[in-house]
Amino acid sequence: MFGFGILSGLVFLPLVGAAFILCLRGDDEATANNARWASLFTTIIVFLLSLVAWRQFDTASSAFQLVEEKGWLGGGLIYKLGVDGMSMPFVMLTTFLMPFAILASWESVTKRVKEYMIAFLVLETLMIGVFCALDLVLFYLFFEGGLIPMFLIIGVWGGKRRIYASFKFFLYTLVGSLLMLLAIMAMYGVAGTTDITVLLKTNFPVGMQKWLWLGFFASFAVKMPMWPVHTWLPDAHVEAPTAGSVILAAILLKMGGYGFIRFSLPMFPDASHYFAPLVWTLSIIAIIYTSLVALVQEDMKKLIAYSSVAHMGYVTMGLFAMTQQGVQGAIFQMISHGLVSGALFLCVGVVYDRMHTREIAAYGGLVQRMPLYAVAMLLFTLANVGLPGTSGFVGEFLTLLGVFNVNAWVSFFATFGVILSAAYALYLYRRIIFGVLDKPSLAAITDLSMREVALLLPLGLLTIYYGVHPGPILDASAASVELLVKNYDAALAAVKTAALSAH
Repeated sequence: MFGFGILSGLVFLPLVGAAFILCLRGDDEATANNARWASLFTTIIVFLLSLVAWRQFDTASSAFQLVEEKGWLGGGLIYKLGVDGMSMPFVMLTTFLMPFAILASWESVTKRVKEYMIAFLVLETLMIGVFCALDLVLFYLFFEGGLIPMFLIIGVWGGKRRIYASFKFFLYTLVGSLLMLLAIMAMYGVAGTTDITVLLKTNFPVGMQKWLWLGFFASFAVKMPMWPVHTWLPDAHVEAPTAGSVILAAILLKMGGYGFIRFSLPMFPDASHYFAPLVWTLSIIAIIYTSLVALVQEDMKKLIAYSSVAHMGYVTMGLFAMTQQGVQGAIFQMISHGLVSGALFLCVGVVYDRMHTREIAAYGGLVQRMPLYAVAMLLFTLANVGLPGTSGFVGEFLTLLGVFNVNAWVSFFATFGVILSAAYALYLYRRIIFGVLDKPSLAAITDLSMREVALLLPLGLLTIYYGVHPGPILDASAASVELLVKNYDAALAAVKTAALSAH
């Protein structure tokens, strides 16, 4: 594509769509409709191109594939893209969900539609770039650049407290990332390059690893977010428009987990082993504490936001177990959570578009007027709980199994999160779906429209499909995860051998 490969096409095609929308003249409804159709068409084309990339991707190989490399800034800084089994699933998740985000905004966003669609297309470019970048500086630019369109999406098209929420989101994530930038500069000083494939083979001194690990951890922990730097997420979710919440929960949070997989674990294995008890402790607190907080929420979005923090606790717990089951379970959990949490925020958006409130107390007895909605909400609620037969079960089970093989007590405490998730999720479902339909405002509420069915049905089918047949995701990541765990164990063994010989 214009002298570049398929990954460059994936990264930059959304910008082409954004440029086209930018050229549209006028502020009338016809122009807004053209912007909607152009953005939908662009995201569908990008998804189809990602399917072509998937067909060319060899899941049996642990190497980086579809690699593109060109000179860029000089001094070892290059434009380099590539994917492996740990990044390709996230590229597919991003391109798959973007058309849903556009469709979810079709009727609810009526002001500054052109600018809104441009923001989402720019955001898609930056998100895909994060998962494809094989140069540290390029990764950092994509990683940080994603803050700007999401900041605008929340701040311009959000709720009443949108300015507060957008600035809180921006400042939290920016401060953490500045520490990562310092770590990147230190790594460049040692290795003389920012090529990720070279840095993966570079042995950083053990003492230096700890400082570098902390620099990256500051950024990735906020992005996921981990307890106690999670407080920006509920505010951002509550104030963001529906599509903003979908992408924030489904994709942006996963950048933190992906960062741990791509950088912290393979590049700083000794530091990762040293800090693993800290990560496990924070993960257990996140799983139990935020689940308890979710129980007392009165806002549907805020409840699901706290639920996301708890589910990301399983991810960090599984990753730092550094076993095959733990890491693969964490990757699967992130993909599954992307589908399920995205669908749950879409479900909240359905009733919000009708009633313009997210207060749980404003609803009740919806099954009598919205039977299709009740079925859809039930499926995604059960998947969020981790019911066997849904994708939510596979990820949680594998992470718990992977951690159990390393530390049974961590797995034991984390299991309480499964019980608590059933408590808050089913409590929410009972309050809004069952009961007596006694509120006059709900008497004329309508069931899912064809557009809303088209939004939720594919997500529901995939949630069940991956719950019964998780092979496609697990097989895609198996070879890369096996190599990661093997290199991690070899690095720890080498350090132990060196320590023994020194004595």
